[in-house]
Amino acid sequence: MQGKNILIIGASSGIGHALAQQLQTQGATLFTAGRTQPDGIQSTHMMWDVTQTPAVDAFSQLPDILHGLVYCPGTINLKPFQRLTLDDYRHDFEINVLGAVSAIHATYAAIKKSKSASIVLFSTVAAKLGMGMHSSVSVAKSAVEGLTKSLAAELAPFNVRVNAVAPSLTDTPMAGFLLGDDAKRESANKRHPLNRYGSPQDIAGMAAYLLTDQASWITGQIIGVDGGMGSLK
Repeated sequence: MQGKNILIIGASSGIGHALAQQLQTQGATLFTAGRTQPDGIQSTHMMWDVTQTPAVDAFSQLPDILHGLVYCPGTINLKPFQRLTLDDYRHDFEINVLGAVSAIHATYAAIKKSKSASIVLFSTVAAKLGMGMHSSVSVAKSAVEGLTKSLAAELAPFNVRVNAVAPSLTDTPMAGFLLGDDAKRESANKRHPLNRYGSPQDIAGMAAYLLTDQASWITGQIIGVDGGMGSLK
């Protein structure tokens, strides 16, 4: 990753922070954006609240050429359908989809200039499997998958790759309420064929790979990193 300019949105915790740590070790030049500057990461940080400011107004410190964009913000809003309001659906869509669109709009010219860039978005195993109480996040992440494939087709002539990583339950601050005690953690382990839930490093490792030249023939893919949950019984 030496000599590559990579923008990570949402690098202050969870998967985004694990990814920033990996890329920093690999020598990438990091740019980060979000409401909080990531600890322990050497980056040019730009303050950005996905719900408040267009990315194009916040990303003034980006270089002319960008080799990678990773959009990490997401939501976990698990409720029965009848308790989910239209505002819940709007909020999840705004964070997961419109935020990614805004970020890609703001970086579009810099990404095309690289002639070999990679965009990495995040879906969820719940967009593939029918999972109760996931309807709002499933709607939003299914839209992310559609965006991934459409953009991959549109940007392929410019040698820009677009892929999405689709995790299962991962031990991040956002998912903490699902892993709050030993019984919950044991139950989460047993739901996965590999008998454990994910770590941020598991998911970040795939995102980091998709940014490298080794993944130069991969685009338009939704890649499950889910302990086998999306494919195995």
